[in-house]
Amino acid sequence: MPAAARKAPAARVDREKSVDEIYEKIYVAILEHRLHPGTKLGEEKMADIFGVSRARIREVLARLAHEQIVELFPQRGAYVAKPTIEQARDVFEARRLIEPAVVRRLVDTMSPEKIQRLRQHVETEAQARGRGDKRAVIRLSGEFHTLLAELAGNSALARTMRELCMLTCLTIFLYDAPTAQSCRDDEHQMIIDAVARRDGTRAEKIMLDHLDHIEGSLQLDNGNGEADLEAIFRG
Repeated sequence: MPAAARKAPAARVDREKSVDEIYEKIYVAILEHRLHPGTKLGEEKMADIFGVSRARIREVLARLAHEQIVELFPQRGAYVAKPTIEQARDVFEARRLIEPAVVRRLVDTMSPEKIQRLRQHVETEAQARGRGDKRAVIRLSGEFHTLLAELAGNSALARTMRELCMLTCLTIFLYDAPTAQSCRDDEHQMIIDAVARRDGTRAEKIMLDHLDHIEGSLQLDNGNGEADLEAIFRG
């Protein structure tokens, strides 16, 4: 096999890995509320921060835009999405349709190993709360719902939940819902307990109540300032 042919797959892997890494850094920065809704993600500055080409950054931003995490405007550039009130309601409506199905499927496929993973996650949440790590609490609270979908064993549901949880996170930041009220750790534990007992009806009810509590805590607040991209990604 020619050397060029052997190098090509490796080059593709390196490129894809780099795109994935940049994507994940941006994703986590948004999930932890370090990157605010409406923040401009300038191609040139992002390329400099990550040490890659602007074309690579455009690829990452296009992926984020496809997931509605970033908005692209002609002649203006890319901005972290700012969900409107109507969009926020759409997200919660979608979650109310999807997450009961997630917990039902999880009940049907429940195993001791899956319950253990969920309990470990909630324990990690509790540890973050105990040390006052608000960023970790925010991230872990969202990841709990994604983990439920992943353990349910449906990849399409898991992808959808990842996007919906991110949009919820942006909405919570934009409309200033206190974390302790928007995603209560005791309700996470109650969902796990119901799944462990194979009580699908109970698990669904707790999940719907949980989503009601999150949406009910939202407040309109557009007072977001500029974010320091360099400090976020190089700090």
